[in-house]
Amino acid sequence: MLTPSDLIRLPYTPDLTEGGIAYAVRSLAYTYDRMGGSPLQRLRRITAGVAVELAFRRSLNKQSIPFDTLGTTPFTDPDHYDVSLGGHRCDLKSFHLTRRQQIRCVRRDPGLLLQAPALVPLDQHAAEGHRDDDLYLFAFLLGPVAASLTETKKALRAGQPTFLIHPLPDAWARPVGWTPLDPLVFKSECPEPLWVEIGGQDAERRFVTQTLNLLPRTRTVLQENLYTVAYLRVKRLPEARLGLHSPLRGKPYLIQSFQWGNIWVYGMSIILVGWITRQEFHRKAQLLPAGIPTFQYARTKTKNLAVPMHTLHPLSELFALLRQGR
Repeated sequence: MLTPSDLIRLPYTPDLTEGGIAYAVRSLAYTYDRMGGSPLQRLRRITAGVAVELAFRRSLNKQSIPFDTLGTTPFTDPDHYDVSLGGHRCDLKSFHLTRRQQIRCVRRDPGLLLQAPALVPLDQHAAEGHRDDDLYLFAFLLGPVAASLTETKKALRAGQPTFLIHPLPDAWARPVGWTPLDPLVFKSECPEPLWVEIGGQDAERRFVTQTLNLLPRTRTVLQENLYTVAYLRVKRLPEARLGLHSPLRGKPYLIQSFQWGNIWVYGMSIILVGWITRQEFHRKAQLLPAGIPTFQYARTKTKNLAVPMHTLHPLSELFALLRQGR
């Protein structure tokens, strides 16, 4: 049974968001989106989840707690375990709180987190390849986002970090055939030059990025061959349309000035809550249908198994056993 004193707070630094974004943009062509929503929402979720994983590993290193990362999630297989502790595979389940009022309340009273359900998507728990002694670890990330165009403009005016991106649709990001997009042509209607980063895959399916400085209303051909384009990134919000064209895709793909989004996560802190074995979780869990409001979600997007968060075990006990080599 957990108490507020069992919660472990981890500091948040901008490099955690940077690491999360680096993973998120590379995973666009592979990750399965069980949560629904827009591609930008999915990118923010991935960024937040990876940031928590990185902070957790950093904390383990700082405490000299041995762990293994051989099973860490590759871009092509999103549901493998994150780390192994004492020979037990660990799946770190993190929940991203973005509402400012809720964040303020939790910062004043972290014990509120113990009222939340510890959720595991039903399809993840039921997947093959798990063992009874696998561990579920649960954590929360407190961090607003600038999801709307108005919020993004406010962040830019304040000099806050941003990552402005437009994810491309599946026809560009994950095509059925594997054929070069050459010649890939870009054109900006902005009155000033525009820096653009193009993220995609080459002939060997390696993730690569290329950059262009687009002159106003001038066609620019990308010299390197790409087989996919997963996203475009800019450093400032374009004032007008930007287009790209490949003979393989037919008509030009046009991005309106309002179709850019900021996926930067303005993390404040991470709170590690507790742990439970997969076997115990399976024994205690109740089915939570999709569409149910919970502490961490306005409404759940998928079926989950849930146990009360306060019934988890303290992480301090687990860490003490690990230091003893058990």
